[in-house]
Amino acid sequence: MDAKLRIAQLREEIDRHSYNYYVLDKPSIPDAEYDKLFRELQYLEETNPALVTLDSPTRRVGDSALAKREGFESVRHVVPMLSIHTETDTEASGAFSFDARVKNVLETSSEVEYACELKFDGLAINLRYENGFLFSAATRGDGETGEDVTQNILTIKSIPLRLKGCEAAVLEVRGEVYMSRKDFNRYNEKQREKGLPTLVNPRNGAAGSIRQLDPKLAAQRPLSFFSYGLGEVQGWQLPATHSGILDALKTFGLPVCDERAVVKGAQALAEFHKRVAAKRDALPFDIDGVVYKVNSLALQKQLGFISREPRWAVAHKYPAEEQITLLRDIEVQVGRTGKLTPVAKLEPVFVGGVTVTNATLHNLFEIRRKDIRIGDQVIVRRAGDVIPEVIGRVASSLNIPNGNISLGAGRAEALIPEVKHIPRSPYVHNFRMPLKCPVCRSKVVREKGEIDFRCTGGLFCAAQRKQAILHFASRRMMDIEGLGDKLVDQLVEGNLISSLSDLYDREKVNLQSLARLDRMAERSAQNIVAALEQSKRTTLNRFLFALGIRHVGETTAKDLARYFGKLDAIMQASVEQLLQVPDVGPVVAQSIADFFAEAHNREVVQQLLELGVHWDENEGTAHLVLPLTGKTFVLTGTLPTMSRDEAKARLEALGAKVAGSVSKKTDCVVAGAEAGSKLEKAQALNVPVWDEALLQALLANNGEGFTA
Repeated sequence: MDAKLRIAQLREEIDRHSYNYYVLDKPSIPDAEYDKLFRELQYLEETNPALVTLDSPTRRVGDSALAKREGFESVRHVVPMLSIHTETDTEASGAFSFDARVKNVLETSSEVEYACELKFDGLAINLRYENGFLFSAATRGDGETGEDVTQNILTIKSIPLRLKGCEAAVLEVRGEVYMSRKDFNRYNEKQREKGLPTLVNPRNGAAGSIRQLDPKLAAQRPLSFFSYGLGEVQGWQLPATHSGILDALKTFGLPVCDERAVVKGAQALAEFHKRVAAKRDALPFDIDGVVYKVNSLALQKQLGFISREPRWAVAHKYPAEEQITLLRDIEVQVGRTGKLTPVAKLEPVFVGGVTVTNATLHNLFEIRRKDIRIGDQVIVRRAGDVIPEVIGRVASSLNIPNGNISLGAGRAEALIPEVKHIPRSPYVHNFRMPLKCPVCRSKVVREKGEIDFRCTGGLFCAAQRKQAILHFASRRMMDIEGLGDKLVDQLVEGNLISSLSDLYDREKVNLQSLARLDRMAERSAQNIVAALEQSKRTTLNRFLFALGIRHVGETTAKDLARYFGKLDAIMQASVEQLLQVPDVGPVVAQSIADFFAEAHNREVVQQLLELGVHWDENEGTAHLVLPLTGKTFVLTGTLPTMSRDEAKARLEALGAKVAGSVSKKTDCVVAGAEAGSKLEKAQALNVPVWDEALLQALLANNGEGFTA
């Protein structure tokens, strides 16, 4: 196909999928397929540089050129980016006051029509489109002059590089760059896992990302955008109303928040404020209020401005989501996976619409980094249904009464002392992580290089019970059909199960006891009992995997079963002996040894065996060298007749390791239809590539004579 035509097709397809994913939140293809299209476009543009255009999706990858500069270039706004008046009265009376001011200036008693929107908590941005193409982007700055942040804005995939159906000479679109709560929490969790600084709140995350000098760093931050107005316009006929402008922007392919309304009168404004307040916690992003704008552009012009603020708009606030209070104590909670989390016990404080008494501190290293101690005044943040967290301490010199300052979201950093980067001490003198689990008294460990402390009593610990049972019952483990989340919750909360072994104790789990749970039908109860009985017959590797030993996945369980052959040998193995197993390193070996060193865990294993869990003792293949031992395969794409699970199982039965990624150590890649990046990498590394026919021939020969 002609390169120019193919490039055009790819750009159109990528833009469509990006719009579905980033604007509509309705993914239309898997990520791997999107990446494949993107890589093809990159290749075609690299080999045909004359065909690169301003609206190509490849512009979004980021360029480090700005990192060499001292700062951003200044941009003077043709139409000033002015702020709007903030109504701090959070009651309905705030809406009535605004409406009264508008009517007074207009000298009317008639109901005024308003456009109601959300007040996003992010960073205001001006996007300048010329002839339909994104030309530049700038921050608000002081309203007259902002900073050129075009390279960073290009990394936000919800912002179109070319408008649909609009080729105006100039169209400046104004809106808010923000970070969703989900993306904010996911980013911070990854940072904590790496021991790196976290973001204070989504607003600071958005603002800080846009002001990164290196756009490659900005591209690592998950940002979004909503349009809410216009700047300079040339060559486009404005609609008669503000709501009409937003409708038009949406048709151009720009993100516009659907949580908006056109209403008449003060009472309707107050009802919008109340309605949004009720769903504020459920919104996927932070807001700190709503915005009312006179809908008619003609009336806006008549109302004009006062003190550089428009008379025709106001921001009606909500209670602050950050407050100051006293850290009274620190307790430790144990999660479903055994992770220990320090929790702040606070002097009760009203924040984000509720009274908060507990807030997460995440981990010991976060406490040290934020330099927090029991007895400090701390800043607490609560946004939506996110668990409240302590984001820092207040400088002791400020001595602010608890709860007496309402901090708008993102305003807390000013109160956090500069010495936060030079802690008073690398340790927290009045708090220590426990050596024993607060719930089950099992040993607490922190693996080398890890951030989190964990309880080792996985099978015994009550805090981990539900997670342990669900893992144990999963398809690739004991495969207990019908034992899902709801039933496990009922079994545990109904006190029928306090340990894994109770699953097979017919005095506890039987037709009668199951029938009492949520009026379970007799047939369903019979199916559960039958599934439990059937699951007793398993394999050693499945049983090991089902125990939920940290770092022991399906492949490692198979390696252990193949090497030792018997469960007793694995339970008694030293770290040194475990290290002899192929692909078992120091961290995994120590985790296995720690697990079986706990008397609680050994007791549960013994109880499971006594209650009938078993496997063929002759299946052990201790130290047996199989035909494909030491060989690594990678499966990619769809095979004509075999499922990937089947192919993997048959290769592993012959001793092969089936990896998830291609490297120089890969011996063979088996590729089916629609093979993606793994096939490309295999070809680049000169790794042999087979089709299913060659694989079938190898399996028919039981792996003998393998050459690739």
